[in-house]
Amino acid sequence: MTPDQMKDASMLELFRLEAEAQTQVLVQGLMTLERNPTQADQLEACMRAAHSLKGAARIVGLDAGVQVAHVMEDCLVGAQEGRLLLTSGHIDALLAGTDILLHIADAQPERAEQAQQGVPAMVERLQSLVSGKAPAAPVSAPVEPAPVVSEPPAPPSAPAAAAEPAPRRRSSDSDEAGERVLRVTAERLNQLLDYSSKSLVESQRLKPLLDSLQRLKRIQASASRVLDGARDAASTANLDAEAQAYLADARRLVGECQQLLSEQIAELDEFSFKAGQRAQSLYDTALSCRMRPFSDVLSGQARMVRDLGRSLGKTVRLEVQGATTQVDRDVLEKLEAPLTHLLRNAVDHGIEAADVRARNGKPEEGSIQLLARHHAGMLVLELQDDGGGVDLDRLRTAIVRRQLSTEETVARLTEDELLSFLFLPGFSMREQVTEVSGRGVGLDAVQHMVRLLRGGIRMEQVSGQGARFHLEVPLTLSVVRSLVVTIGGEAYAFPLAHIERMRRLAPDEIVQLEGRQQFWHEGRHVGLVSASQLLQRPDGEAATDEIPVVVIRERDSAYGVAVEKFIGERTLVVVPLDARLGKVQDVSAGALLDDGTPVLILDVEDMLRSVEKLLATGRLERIDPTGRLLGPARKRVLVVDDSLTVRELERKLLLGRGYDVAVAVDGMDGWNALRSEHFDLVITDIDMPRMDGIELVTLIRRDTRLQSLPVMVVSYKDREEDRRRGLDAGADYYLAKASFHDEALLDAVVDLIGGAHG
Repeated sequence: MTPDQMKDASMLELFRLEAEAQTQVLVQGLMTLERNPTQADQLEACMRAAHSLKGAARIVGLDAGVQVAHVMEDCLVGAQEGRLLLTSGHIDALLAGTDILLHIADAQPERAEQAQQGVPAMVERLQSLVSGKAPAAPVSAPVEPAPVVSEPPAPPSAPAAAAEPAPRRRSSDSDEAGERVLRVTAERLNQLLDYSSKSLVESQRLKPLLDSLQRLKRIQASASRVLDGARDAASTANLDAEAQAYLADARRLVGECQQLLSEQIAELDEFSFKAGQRAQSLYDTALSCRMRPFSDVLSGQARMVRDLGRSLGKTVRLEVQGATTQVDRDVLEKLEAPLTHLLRNAVDHGIEAADVRARNGKPEEGSIQLLARHHAGMLVLELQDDGGGVDLDRLRTAIVRRQLSTEETVARLTEDELLSFLFLPGFSMREQVTEVSGRGVGLDAVQHMVRLLRGGIRMEQVSGQGARFHLEVPLTLSVVRSLVVTIGGEAYAFPLAHIERMRRLAPDEIVQLEGRQQFWHEGRHVGLVSASQLLQRPDGEAATDEIPVVVIRERDSAYGVAVEKFIGERTLVVVPLDARLGKVQDVSAGALLDDGTPVLILDVEDMLRSVEKLLATGRLERIDPTGRLLGPARKRVLVVDDSLTVRELERKLLLGRGYDVAVAVDGMDGWNALRSEHFDLVITDIDMPRMDGIELVTLIRRDTRLQSLPVMVVSYKDREEDRRRGLDAGADYYLAKASFHDEALLDAVVDLIGGAHG
């Protein structure tokens, strides 16, 4: 590259920086002018920004930029002088011109060329608006729009499709307060934060050392008392002078050690305090270097809401509170996609059309409110719209249409249970694919992205008044507030954001329901699982009186995880696992405790999936009153037959294979047992007094709780019509006693429910 080429490249880079700054001024000002077209300060700010860009484009020789900026300036001056009243059509054109100015010197030649090609049409459009002629149809600059998230942009015919909105401004030579700012790479900041976090952990290791020295001081004090006793005893005994001298020297040396140790402890205590303060200040400062205002993630969002609303024939405004709330830049970057999706969802699904809003007594302009604030070390986001909320009847219809549940079950679901379906993968209430919605990228994607941030999301709505999303994510990914516990004799940490509660269970609080151990928690039974089984760790110390339990929840799924001991709450500096390990099941990262002990930070979402897998395969082990594992529960089989001989034969065969077996003397006895206990399989005869097997099978299939319970019929009737009658009633297997032999029965049981322990 020649010196002249290097100079040209440098000048273009300067123009790009100025265009980035001035287009932000234009976008914010133009959106304000759309609501108040005569606001003088905004007209002045936009006119000056266009004027500055015109001059900058002239300096670097971008004639196309000069043309666009000049006609934009004319339009804004006309509005200032009262010759022109800005309408939404004017704002559309001015925003499109702003996008062209941003891209006209783009580092990507293809995008810059596309912007250049759109200049003549854009200039003509703006000139017609300035001259007061009837505005032409919106002309899109041939700039390939970059969608804000993974969803497609608004339809090309919409004013929103003019060009890509201005990107977020990442750095500058001075901040808002006028302080000098230096450009530092993200890698350097990460290294600084890593070193400072390690310094913070190392400084905390001084406290256990101080505790050890204090114990040593107490031991020396005890030794001094022993020597004093020996000296007193020696004064009454006939010890020679040499022995007494040794005792005196020992007493003097212990006293000197005590004095020196006290001084050293005092100095170390002061050093530890100051070192801890400095390490904390260093870490806080390094962390603050990574912190950015929440407004960084909002750049372009207000325009996206406005443009998308226009493309859908709606007028929508985004109102933000807490834009200055500080958040780690990594968290901000990962929040952009889910937040944008929620905003698009609110505009598309939430805000009604103007005529519908008018009929409901609402203002024509829809409102989306976004609040950001700190709470307990977390970033709390609340996004609320004043739209129509979720149509629960349409939601029920969509659930049934997608065969996710039956009409009878859906009719009984609560509002919260219905809304939880919106977070299922690929779920949409739209029957047709549009450019905005219906592509299977729904709230499940938002929930997944929030979970990756170790956060959570929940939804509330009031029919006719709008929906509200509540998100909580950590302010930074470098530290996590956790509950540290002991599992298998080692320390593990549960992130507090995913813990509903920690409690201690008395043995009599654990009950056996439907073959699983559960306990009563906040108005419902919650399943109990062992942390040592989930993490494949050996049993540690047995609990004494009560079992420590951590209650974890993800929407409707909640489980109590039994651990060995609660250590306490800790703020842990996150140490990412080596990438070569890949994804470690049930673990998200590592950390060090105050004393340097390594601890693994658990992935609660992964743990919930592990519990579901254990339940599905029947390998979930029970816990005894001391918290130890009892091994997997055996599968239960109910044998219903009026013949004592047949009952005993089948019972012994099944017991011999490890199954837990109960018997009933007829259909009525069997039905009563099924209503009061849990079974994995029913084996029934047909001809029995009071209630025969066909009636029993029919009752089982009509009961919603027992519909999926496997049933085997074992009968002397082996005609085809008898077999058909049993299968038509709902039996899963029909075995004729005439051809009955041991292995045939056992093979059929394994086919239906697997082995005794899964």
